Parts: sequence; structure tokens; C-alpha cells
Amino acid sequence: MLEDLLEGAGRSIVFGVVGIGLMAVGFVLVDLLTPGKLRDLIWVEKNPNAALLLTANQLGIAAIVFTSIFTTWDSFGQGLASTALFGLIGIAIMGLAFLVLDWMTPGKLGEVICTQEKHPGAVVSAASHFGAAVIVCACIA
Repeated sequence: MLEDLLEGAGRSIVFGVVGIGLMAVGFVLVDLLTPGKLRDLIWVEKNPNAALLLTANQLGIAAIVFTSIFTTWDSFGQGLASTALFGLIGIAIMGLAFLVLDWMTPGKLGEVICTQEKHPGAVVSAASHFGAAVIVCACIA
């Protein structure tokens, strides 16, 4: 019993590290899609639009990681590979969703995200990001 508990704890640590790594990659993606430094936009300038987009991104990645782990719990290696692969695919699809929305709307979406006043375009962009992640979750399940 103790052996099973320790094995589960070890797996949790590994999946946690992979999940946090994917979330870091998601942060970099949002940083690349928006002008300026994302960390300054959110933590220094307290920009609500950038915070909303990053929140949707991070929750989307967490949903993908959760779904991947949950659907492959009986095989650690398969679950780990699935989590990494689908996490990266999800991040790429979220980036694509941002670019498509940017193409379909007037102006530059990155600039909209960087405006200090709350902007409805940021809400739509966040929904697009999270929606893309949910699509990937459905593909995993």
C-alpha cells in the first residue's frame, strides 16, 4: 500500500512538472502574440485585457493536461507522452485561434489586448483561446 502511495505521489510530481512546463510555454505564446512584455502588462500596468487572455490560456492548458491524465491514468508512460503532445498541440491551436480572430477583426488584436480599458475584444479572444483548448480536450477523450 505504501509503495502504491509513493508511486502515485511520484507520478503526481512528474505530471505536475510537465503541466507547469506547458503552462510556461502558454505564457510565452501569449507574450509573443501581444506587444510589450506580458509580465509588465499584467503585474505592473495591471492590464485587465492581458490578464483575461492569459487566464483563459492557463485554464485551457490545465484542462488539456487534466483530460490527458484522466483518460490515460492506467499507463504512466502513455499518459506522460499524451500530456506533453496534446499540451503542445493545444498551445499551437490556441495560437492559431488568436491569429485567425486577429485576421477576422478590425485592427490588431494584440493592440486591443494591450489597451488599459476593458475591451470586449479581449473577452472574445479569451473565449476563443479557451474554446480551442476544449476542442483539444474533446479530441483526447
